[in-house]
Amino acid sequence: MAFNISAVKTSSNGAWQGDNPLNFAFPLLIVQTALIVAVSRSLAVLFKPLRQPKVIAEIVGGILLGPSALGRDPAYMDRIFPDWSMPILESVASIGLLFFLFLVGLELDLSSIRRSGKRAFYIAAAGITLPFLAGVGVSFVIRNTLYTAADRPGFVEFIVFMGVALSITAFPVLARILAELKLLTTQIGETAMAAAAFNDVAAWILLALAVALAGNGGEEKEKNKKKSPLVSMWVLLSGVGFVVFMLVVIRPVMKWIAKRGSPENGAVKESYVCLTLAGVMVSGLATDLIGIHSIFGAFVFGLTIPKEGEFGQRLIERIEDFVSGLLLPLYFATSGLKTDVAKIRGAVSWGMLGLVVVTACVGKIVGTFAVAVMVKVPVREALTLGFLMNTKGLVELIVLNIGKEKKVRFSLP
Repeated sequence: MAFNISAVKTSSNGAWQGDNPLNFAFPLLIVQTALIVAVSRSLAVLFKPLRQPKVIAEIVGGILLGPSALGRDPAYMDRIFPDWSMPILESVASIGLLFFLFLVGLELDLSSIRRSGKRAFYIAAAGITLPFLAGVGVSFVIRNTLYTAADRPGFVEFIVFMGVALSITAFPVLARILAELKLLTTQIGETAMAAAAFNDVAAWILLALAVALAGNGGEEKEKNKKKSPLVSMWVLLSGVGFVVFMLVVIRPVMKWIAKRGSPENGAVKESYVCLTLAGVMVSGLATDLIGIHSIFGAFVFGLTIPKEGEFGQRLIERIEDFVSGLLLPLYFATSGLKTDVAKIRGAVSWGMLGLVVVTACVGKIVGTFAVAVMVKVPVREALTLGFLMNTKGLVELIVLNIGKEKKVRFSLP
């Protein structure tokens, strides 16, 4: 059934009056959310003995619900996940992503990098440099093998996105793994967390650069060819100015708010919590206006919240379950819904997939292991650090999804 998105209504008059609720935006969103959460939670229970993070269950759930499995039935996709509903579902999911990156920034203690000294810095630098360079090399192969001259994506933005996607460490997933294994307060855990924190900050800076270079991509890029080539530089400089403003001006303000909003009689003042949550949205809007993805603004805003005191911890307690339990699964499920495994055909495509996986893992593990041994970390701990720094998960998906939004082509033509 064809729909004009401008004619879609929010709610129905009910089945008794002849309306099918699935033809209306809000009832369909409820069905989609309930289905995604139910499937992802069921898979999380099945994957728990394998010690897989919840994001794996959410991605697999999206793939099962999407065109790779159930979605091979057109009637199912047209009824449960019609094209007109996807912008609505993705918008709600993006709110969850925005607040999740705020939580990542809130939990990321930049001072831990200084406390861990040069060892963590060297490990992090090697852990991002070698896989990034390897990712650049792989991007050359993919770009020249899988694309024709007419279909090739932009050179610089493609290699930067590929390099970032292959070199980043999933800081939130690593933190949860270390906590589950009770390694968070050990020396190896602190070193891994400090190195991952540095890795995360460097990766988000590179991602901001990639987004600035990518612009709008696709057809819009063709329309904008007459624009000054300095536009990307202005976007990048504006992004740097935004970060400086947040750390120099907003950070002291948030320290004052955290002090005033500190718990009294066990409760954080609601007005300060609301002000902080509004700040997340405004920061996201600011970076979106600059031309960098809105999640970068939310992440930087999270960095401005003081780590000492109870205000930050109470914020996490208030919003983490709602964001991670309900909204975030929607984001990763939509990634699975856009994934069609059946499109990977032929030895060349499967070979490229294997090359990407091997390069991402080997580059991260070998780079981290080699430098860890050089700074006199015992061999066994150095190998453990290599595997810990190779933690993959939701952050890489965020990078690739942003690339798709900016029309940096990762799929086959």
